[in-house]
Amino acid sequence: MQTPLAIRLTLWLWLVAALLVGRLALLQTLPMPPVQGILIGLTVLLVLLYRGSTAVRTWADSVPLRRLLLLHATRFVGFYFLWLYHRGGLPYTFAVPGGWGDIAVATLAVLVAFAPLAPDRRQLVVFVWNAIGLVDIVLVVITAARLALANPSSMRALTILPLSLLPTFLVPLIVATHLLIFVRLQQTRSGTDVARA
Repeated sequence: MQTPLAIRLTLWLWLVAALLVGRLALLQTLPMPPVQGILIGLTVLLVLLYRGSTAVRTWADSVPLRRLLLLHATRFVGFYFLWLYHRGGLPYTFAVPGGWGDIAVATLAVLVAFAPLAPDRRQLVVFVWNAIGLVDIVLVVITAARLALANPSSMRALTILPLSLLPTFLVPLIVATHLLIFVRLQQTRSGTDVARA
């Protein structure tokens, strides 16, 4: 199913708005808890749109599982975390565990997306990957919030481009797709799955 024009326009406008927020350094004017609040708010909004809009739900349920998995290849951003840590731009506690965790999840997402697995085995592998990926991203967000509360300047890199796209665009999509994948796995188990692998 092709993405409806209204949804495509909304996603593009959201991305442009996130880029403008980063370009204008608007996140730097906020204390860090509200930055995490923006991330959480956008994630909740995505969940509410899925639950409340038939058009959004129909479209989201039709996105091939492989595409949902491959969105998580963006988590190779973990290499950038490691690079920033070595340059003194991010603290070890965030950059190294979060960076390697994201790299592992991104690598596994690509492998799982293309692995020639039987349907039952694929479902189990996707479930395990999804659980690991969701725990990883939640821990990264919690660590960023904890460090920012203790020392706001330590997490300054997350308030400017390109990393400002994480709280304003990418992480809400990542969390929402993890939740969607769990829904899709449940639909498959109950025999109501409408999505293609």
